[in-house]
Amino acid sequence: MAKPHVNDRGFIRCPCNRCINNVQHQLEVLETHIHRFGFMSDYNEWIYHGKNVNAASSSNVPQPNLGVHDRDEMFEVLEDIISNDAEVDQLGSQSSNVQYDDLFTALNSELYPGVSSFSSLNFLVKLMHLKVMNKWTNKSFDELLKLLKLAFPKMDLVESHYEAKKLMTKMGLGYQSIHVCKNDCALFWNENSTSETCPVCSESRWKMQAGRRTGKNVPHKVLRYFPLAPRLKRLFVTSKTAKLMRWHRAGKSTDDNVMRHPVDGRAWKDFDRMHPVFADDVRNVRLGLAADGFNPFNNMSISYSMWPVVLTTYNLPLWLCMKP
Repeated sequence: MAKPHVNDRGFIRCPCNRCINNVQHQLEVLETHIHRFGFMSDYNEWIYHGKNVNAASSSNVPQPNLGVHDRDEMFEVLEDIISNDAEVDQLGSQSSNVQYDDLFTALNSELYPGVSSFSSLNFLVKLMHLKVMNKWTNKSFDELLKLLKLAFPKMDLVESHYEAKKLMTKMGLGYQSIHVCKNDCALFWNENSTSETCPVCSESRWKMQAGRRTGKNVPHKVLRYFPLAPRLKRLFVTSKTAKLMRWHRAGKSTDDNVMRHPVDGRAWKDFDRMHPVFADDVRNVRLGLAADGFNPFNNMSISYSMWPVVLTTYNLPLWLCMKP
């Protein structure tokens, strides 16, 4: 009955007990959810799956955005994430949905008894955002969590920054740790991921003491890689950010003598003239690379060994892609 009523991407609202018609999935995922979580007991009039009801009876139909979902912006975020992953996982296997169980648990949990408009997940995301914006240390974040739990014992909140980071990773905010040769010759990645020595200089992958490996394998250097493609896809999955990714075309200055964004500069305009096919599609992504302090050959007198290499998306408005 529902098959003819999927949208143009093949998605339809899921009436399982977890999604309660708030999230859209492909039919294969929907079937998996119903088998796993059960069908909504009070969903009798299938208005989202092809059945027409009149206005008089529609008032008795359970509507989306129930309970803690009401006014909670994180539900839309999770819907976008799951819908994107479902497009990749065409089979809708059960294992592909298990990873979101903790997120849905946090989303369905009230932050504090009686506070239904603010979920535990929403509060945690905002708290992590404050940590990043204000450069809190992990230790200070742990201390804050302890204070909150002490002051509000019934608050549904994680115990530590480590637990918070694990939850955020499931939202696609994680990174990969890649070991690096002591002499920066190569990465222990792909075909070299299991190698014990550098394929170029034969230096040991691990730190040694008196010519012997320590009890625990500790690499000389670690590269923390934040995969680019999934993050770019995420920007276009969410409707709000997808619109912002086209701002550079609609928001640029009409005055040639005013520069408020890289799109108004000569370099951008010269690039458009050299690559008209690329410039014609407003969705194509313009990236800027910043490598402040990068010192690969140790030819700078820098006492630290952390080298950030950051990509900035210049499609976004100036207040998002440039530091105020």
